[in-house]
Amino acid sequence: RVLIDNGLVELAITAKRGRAVAARVIHGGAVSTRKGINLPDSVIDVPALTDKDRADLAFAARHADAIGLSFVRREDDVRMLREALGAGHLGIVLKIENRVAFEHLPGLLLEAMRSPSVGLMIARGDLAVEIGYERLAEVQEEILWIAEAAHVPVIWATQVLETMAKTGQPSRAEVTDAAMGVRAECVMLNKGPHIIEAIELLDDILTRMARH
Repeated sequence: RVLIDNGLVELAITAKRGRAVAARVIHGGAVSTRKGINLPDSVIDVPALTDKDRADLAFAARHADAIGLSFVRREDDVRMLREALGAGHLGIVLKIENRVAFEHLPGLLLEAMRSPSVGLMIARGDLAVEIGYERLAEVQEEILWIAEAAHVPVIWATQVLETMAKTGQPSRAEVTDAAMGVRAECVMLNKGPHIIEAIELLDDILTRMARH
């Protein structure tokens, strides 16, 4: 399968022709620019860091407090980042957004915990596409349990109060979802014209939930 735009478009690869593939559309329609692609059934063997990443890390080491490692998969990805950073002060945030990372989570954490500090992001957008939306709730529970056992802080991310941030009116489902974020150490909001109201609502929800 090839999933595009958070799974709204699904293709199935039917043939390979040199470096190209032929695919059949299973469902979905037109694809606009700058949309993500997920390959949940494929083993991806690409380096965790590109030459541009290494150049960017040199800048980040002088100005940032932590580095987020997107689409991390295996322990070697974390080891490569740690070696590129050297013995500096930077912490590492592991963005868990695919099936392989979830399956290797204990090893990823053990490798990352060699750094000065480490955090973990449950990047639920890509993660849901990779593992299936029906499994997201149980998988994010397991990630929270493992992180708690490792004493590693968690960032609860992706589409938290997104309708509120964009329209000024939250849905019932996303208020419940935001309330669940109290079990993490940090909640990430995306931008929108009503982001101030979304921050105020999130603060109110989390403050009251923390009392329970």
